[in-house]
Amino acid sequence: MERVTCAAPLHVPRPHGPWPAVREDLFRHGNALVCTTWSEWLPSVLTTPRLRELLGDDWQRYRRTRDAAVRYRFAASRMLIKYTAAAALAVPPEYLDLAYRLGGRPYLRGFDQIELSLSHTGDVMAVGLSRIGRIGVDVEPAERPVRLDLLETQVFTPAEARELAELPEGERTAHALRLWTLKEAYSKALGQGLRFGFKEFGFRQGRLSAPDGSRVTRDEWGFATYPVMDRFLLSVACHNAGLSTAGDTSVGTMLDQGFLSAMTDTGQQ
Repeated sequence: MERVTCAAPLHVPRPHGPWPAVREDLFRHGNALVCTTWSEWLPSVLTTPRLRELLGDDWQRYRRTRDAAVRYRFAASRMLIKYTAAAALAVPPEYLDLAYRLGGRPYLRGFDQIELSLSHTGDVMAVGLSRIGRIGVDVEPAERPVRLDLLETQVFTPAEARELAELPEGERTAHALRLWTLKEAYSKALGQGLRFGFKEFGFRQGRLSAPDGSRVTRDEWGFATYPVMDRFLLSVACHNAGLSTAGDTSVGTMLDQGFLSAMTDTGQQ
């Protein structure tokens, strides 16, 4: 199996795009990664007459949220998910139905081969989308203060701790934060979040490893970390489940056929 390539993040500052690169990355790599800030999307949240249609089942949660900043961030993140998926599927975003699995992982009803992952911190939002397998993303401030002693005892494997100790002191915090975000991204891809023991797996030379540093997978997983929005790190974990690699991600191809038939039958009644 060819090693999975994680697409580089694309900055999309507004709902109008630019979006063509999302479809290009899905065609080339099987996955796409979008980042932006909620303040860039805030004007659209405040002015679009279609907000209720865009939020769908999330509209009531949006209305119940009392804190305005939290409410607008929530709306912006859901709009980002829908517009990203809409760019991949070539449908209007309000046609997509966003739902949640146990643990809060978002998915699109009726699209059985599209995987989604959302991460946000401060002003930054990131969405990962894959058509070939699981995907997880995590974004953190690049200058986030970390307690290396706590990470070494509670998060890092013995092999990671040894590698960290061998680095120059000025490089340790950045390396530790990269490992932390990679672990977050991988656990999100598996749907485990913080329930997954981070000392049970590690990373070495960009590959998944056992606590002793030995390699544990072939090439079905790909991992990458990117600097984004000047002062943040974005890590992504991408899985190749051996699904169809057809480049066509239009709605007629990607929509679950049973769901499509139900929609067709409903439209004829």
